Amino acid sequence: MRLFRRHRDRQTNRRRDRRAERPPRPIEEVDLDSLLSLVADTLGYTCSFAPDGGTLTLSGPHRIVVRLAGLQAQARRRSREDWPILVSEHLAHALATVDEPFDACDLAQVRSLLRTRIQLDDEVGSARVVGRHLSTDLVEVLTVGDGPVGRPVRPEEVGCWPVTAAQALDLAADNACGDEPLSVVETDLGGVAIRRLSGSTASAAAHLRRLEDYLPVPADGVLVTLPDPFTLVVHPVEGIGVVRAIERMRLFAQREFDRGAGALSPQVYWWHGGRLTLVRADLASQGGQTRLVVAPPPEFARVLAALAVRPEGGTGQG
Repeated sequence: MRLFRRHRDRQTNRRRDRRAERPPRPIEEVDLDSLLSLVADTLGYTCSFAPDGGTLTLSGPHRIVVRLAGLQAQARRRSREDWPILVSEHLAHALATVDEPFDACDLAQVRSLLRTRIQLDDEVGSARVVGRHLSTDLVEVLTVGDGPVGRPVRPEEVGCWPVTAAQALDLAADNACGDEPLSVVETDLGGVAIRRLSGSTASAAAHLRRLEDYLPVPADGVLVTLPDPFTLVVHPVEGIGVVRAIERMRLFAQREFDRGAGALSPQVYWWHGGRLTLVRADLASQGGQTRLVVAPPPEFARVLAALAVRPEGGTGQG
């Protein structure tokens, strides 16, 4: 008995020594754990934390392992007043996605499933998504999933990956471009030649970065409309006829937008130097007639001025 007691005491001392060797966790993480436990309880789950605090196991109607690295990173950037909402949304999202066939916090699992899709900035609003502005009014959102439209990736999920959000968006855009080439149809809008580029996924805008694969791109870029996430309509900027093209493309985009379901933007944009710039053109009613009032951004206005004095045929390729 004395031998067994000495063996047990040695085991207890070793565990105590290991705990003593483990550095104390920051008080902020301990407080976050307490909040996680409280929210889990309100959702009908008991929880247990991994020794290193990196994961949380929820036990209840489902058994779920929730990764916490991304949540902890987000909490460090936010005030404590935001933590209850942050934690509630994180756990609610974990429960809502329990049936997904992948763990979105594991980049190795989801790397090939990442894509981008374009949304209006007003539609994104305050939603917690990972994205970047493609123009002042359009946001390129990171998505994950199978099929033509995935779900948005949350910042807490990207926070678990060994890459930055910008790198993840670049990876997703490359995936989208690699899925399939867009189909190209040349057509006419009231005397203005356009190309309509279409695909089967909601990532058509990603192909702007590889537009040279589909058509010669002049040095002054192209006009673009995005009537829906699956489609690009483009016209080269290579002559003063581009003014008429703005009008025709703006009216076309407005008609598509007014159809409602699946529409994206009624505006015209300028793609140049790897950037998409809004060419604001508003429809104004005056004297019973509708006319277009174009307010080009300064850089594009300088291009229009140069085109006005450029001899016909004096175009360049970029």
